[in-house]
Amino acid sequence: MSEKPVKLTGGSKSPFKDMVMKLLPKGGNLNSCLTCGVCASGCPATGLDDMDPRKFLRMAALGMDEEIKKSRWPWFCTMCMRCVHACPMEINIPQLVFNARRLRPREEMPKGILGSCDMALAKPTNSAMGCTQEDFAFVVEDILDEIKEEYPIWEERNLQAPIDKKGAEYFINQNSREPMIEPEEMGPLWKILNLAGVDWTYGSTGWAAENYCMFMADDEGWKELTARSAMQCEELGCKTFLNTE
Repeated sequence: MSEKPVKLTGGSKSPFKDMVMKLLPKGGNLNSCLTCGVCASGCPATGLDDMDPRKFLRMAALGMDEEIKKSRWPWFCTMCMRCVHACPMEINIPQLVFNARRLRPREEMPKGILGSCDMALAKPTNSAMGCTQEDFAFVVEDILDEIKEEYPIWEERNLQAPIDKKGAEYFINQNSREPMIEPEEMGPLWKILNLAGVDWTYGSTGWAAENYCMFMADDEGWKELTARSAMQCEELGCKTFLNTE
């Protein structure tokens, strides 16, 4: 846990603090929740940049909007929800982190996340790595052939990795890192689905599972990427959209 003290600055009105108070459960007391530190004890981001969830909450309670805006720590949070389950006050810290990211103008957000969000929005596949529909189809077919050639048992079992199969039970997405960098990592999922007798399909559009717009707190971009996948699922007549992320 960080020992670096919080330096107070100013006493101006804090929109972020107002939002913090609105997110507290009924009857919750923000000041009392800052004494236990349970949120920080299980947080994988504790210690990064000399910060932790408890310190983040204290800064928010003290109206330190500018300091929070400049801090890199909210971008280290994975929003895994451990802190929420551990907190006796049930404060939704990941929701606070999500809104803290909005304090920065879009152009000042981390370039990697911003670029990935923009790339996904520019491709109908939703791929943050720029994988096209044609490249995805080629990789899937190529890896499927390799598996069947190296392990004839999967030819016998009729291993499939369908794309745009009408009426499949499940519409499944895939992190686009796999087809672009680690295509061999796609095979295990196909084998599990085959052994389980699952009727499934990828979509030629909206198949990429990652959503960097969500992590960037870009609601419109998050909605656009999710809508593409949902629309493709509906168009194919699939009953269930299974998000592998």
